[in-house]
Formats: sequence, C-alpha cells, structure tokens
Amino acid sequence: MSETATPEAAPAPASAPDAIRVESISKSFGVVKALEDVSLHLRPGEVLGLIGDNGAGKSTLVKILTGFHKPDDGKIFVFGEEVQLRSVTHARSLGIDTVFQDLALVPGMSVYHNIFLNREVTRGFGPIGFLNNRVMKKRSREYLDDIGVRVPSIASEVARMSGGQRQAIAIARSTHSNAKILLLDEPLAAMGAREGALIIELIEELSQRSDVSMIVIAHNYVHVLEMCDRVNLLRNGRIMLDKRTDETSVEELTEIVAREYRQVPKTG
Repeated sequence: MSETATPEAAPAPASAPDAIRVESISKSFGVVKALEDVSLHLRPGEVLGLIGDNGAGKSTLVKILTGFHKPDDGKIFVFGEEVQLRSVTHARSLGIDTVFQDLALVPGMSVYHNIFLNREVTRGFGPIGFLNNRVMKKRSREYLDDIGVRVPSIASEVARMSGGQRQAIAIARSTHSNAKILLLDEPLAAMGAREGALIIELIEELSQRSDVSMIVIAHNYVHVLEMCDRVNLLRNGRIMLDKRTDETSVEELTEIVAREYRQVPKTG
C-alpha cells in the first residue's frame, strides 16, 4: 500500500459517458475552503460510496451536485454534457435528486400523498381541479412494488412508518420522478440492524437497474463495502482515495483514514 496521500487509481471509465463527472471543483465560504480541486465520476448504474469525517466537505459536494450551491471553480458534466446547475429544480430536470437525512416527508400525510407531494395527479378542467386519489394510490403501490418496498398500507400516515420505511418511501418518490442520479445522504443514520438491512437491500435492488446511478454518503465502512461498487474518501476538501470496494477492506480504509490524520500538520 502506498505511503503517499495521492488517490489510488480506479479502473478507466467505460465507453459510455459517466452519469455525472466533476472536474476540479472548489468551494469556499469566506476564509473556509470547503472543497479544493475535487474531481470524481459516477458511471451509469454504479453505486459510489462517499466517506469522510464530519467537515470533510461531503455535504457541500452533494449540495453542489443537487444545484443548491454553486461552485467557485470547476466543471460539472451530466451524461457527457457540461452543465451549470442553476437550482435544485434545474438539477431535478436533468435527473439528479437527493434524499437528505430529514427526508422532506410530511408525517401527517399518507404514504401515497407523500410520494406525489408537489406533483399531485388531478382531475377536472380549468383552474379548479380535484386530487385523483385513486390514480395516486394505484401508482404508488406500483412504485413501491417495483422496488420491493413493503408498507402496511399506502393510505397510512407516514408518521406510523418506521425509519427504514420512511427512507424507502423517500427513495421511491425520487426514483419514480425520473431521477437517473440519486444522491443519498446518510441513508442508514440512526437505524437499527433490521431497518438498515431493508435500505441496503433496496439500494442493491436499485443497483440492478442500469438507469439509476447512486452516490451514497456513509460513515460505516462495512455498509459501504456491502452496497457500493466503488469508494471515494474525502478529507479536508480533497479526494484522497478512489478504489473499487472489492479491492479494499474495512481494515485498509481504517488505516488510510488514520494515516491521513497523522499527516495533518498540528497547529498552535
């Protein structure tokens, strides 16, 4: 294993354009440099694990990819085309969606109303329309069955669902709103073993579909190796590792992170 902090080379990209590619992205907030010369790529149908400590820049990078922040420097390519993401809505129009830890679900609403939140199906003509609950129920059941998610009833309030079920509902909403690139921010945070297994199974199921590519932010290296094809380590705003998960181990990732800590200059 190399003693330097340079990224370990990942296999060359396939002939098809990457689902998303960023080149030399940098972002500062005042005097704080959150990202510095970050480059990464996500292949079609791939699951990329993004690891790093709190403050490493993971959330900033995700917010840039989802159109919430604008980078100070660098380029973003979506399916081979250079883009300048103007907003979250613009990113979604290109097939990029994010499921954050807070999920953006409305607990007091039903499962199917949450799945169709802000894109409700209506019936009627003119300025007055009525919610077409029958259609939304039918489609919601199809969406959940399609990715193997089981809930007691699609008419039940989300507040009655477990953490794993809520995460699955949020993912189902994204994948069935034409999302081709899914960014998952700590999808296993604060979950027990049973709920975590549900989400890992769901991510593995989605990875079988060539039309969905995912970046998963996670802290648990065991989970990363289980559900991801490749892993990137982000530290101090830089990518320090790019490696296939079947070519590394929990022990190696732990040692690399510890080594990076030892190489950080002490201040004061």
